[in-house]
Parts: sequence; C-alpha cells; structure tokens
Amino acid sequence: MTNDNLRPGGPPAKSVGRTEGKAVFLGTVGVRHIIDKFQADGRFAALEHQMSPRALAAPLHRHHNEDEYSWIIEGRVGALLGDEVLYGGPGDFIIKPRGQWHTFWNAGDGPARILEIISPAGFEQFFDELSGLGGVDKISTEALDELCARYELEMDVDSVPELCKRFDLKFPGEPVRYEP
Repeated sequence: MTNDNLRPGGPPAKSVGRTEGKAVFLGTVGVRHIIDKFQADGRFAALEHQMSPRALAAPLHRHHNEDEYSWIIEGRVGALLGDEVLYGGPGDFIIKPRGQWHTFWNAGDGPARILEIISPAGFEQFFDELSGLGGVDKISTEALDELCARYELEMDVDSVPELCKRFDLKFPGEPVRYEP
C-alpha cells in the first residue's frame, strides 16, 4: 500500500528524551530544542520553555511569520494576547497567532513548563542567537533591534516594568532545573 501524500526522503522517525536537545537560558526563560526546522523540513519547531515562579518570559512582542502554540505541561501560565488575559494549567493550550501582540509568564509560585510549537519553523534559532549575545541581561539595544529585524519580530522592551507591576512578576527570572 502506498501513500502519495508521504514525501520520500522526509525527516526520519525518532524519539527525543526528556533531557535531550540543546538547552539555553535567556535570563527570562529556559529553552530546550526538541525538534528544529532541519528535523521537520521547516514545517514546525517544538521547544520546551521552563520558567521560574512569577517570571515574565518576554516583553510584549509580535511575530510576522510564525504562529505559536503553547501546551502547558506543568504549573500555571498566564498570557496576554492583545487586550485579553488568559490563564491555563496542565493540559491547557494557548494559541498565539502571528501578527498579535502577546507575552506570557509563569503565574504560579512553583516552576512552569510549556511545550511551544512554532509554525513554520525557523524562529527557534532566535533563542540560540539571543543566548549567544548574552541573553536579555547583557544584549545591547542595537544588537536586540538587529536580531528582531532579522526574524521579523517587533518587541516592546518598554512594556516590561508595567507587565511586572500589573501581574506581580519578575524580569529576569531564575534558571529552572528538572531532574529526569
């Protein structure tokens, strides 16, 4: 039996364990690569984000090329999507469509983890570049502006103090370590 919808030479089947994949900490959120654009022929990327208690993951921002889908694995996560504030717990799914201003955070007093699916793939490399430039703590305004422009991402860094005050958050956060 053949399936004409399957592409010969597509990505191979594989398993990625809980401790596998490149991991970086951006000063706000941990990022573990599960599947990148090369492994999924550019269709999507899957990452795990770890957030310390009450940590804001990012300033308000919007993507021009990617949709993001966040499945909450552990903890309580808040998200601001335009003017709407959403909260979710384990098993809940938050959809962040391209073109919409948004941010997210750990809304609880314990660690939080989400599976982040990015479609199409490619934006996952932003996190590696940001980490290589020192993360949110050390990157210069000029370098951040250039990085955002390359990924067609708008970021409102000035939104951080108000977000932290409004939702009782800290920025940057602390690294979260998980035992397998």
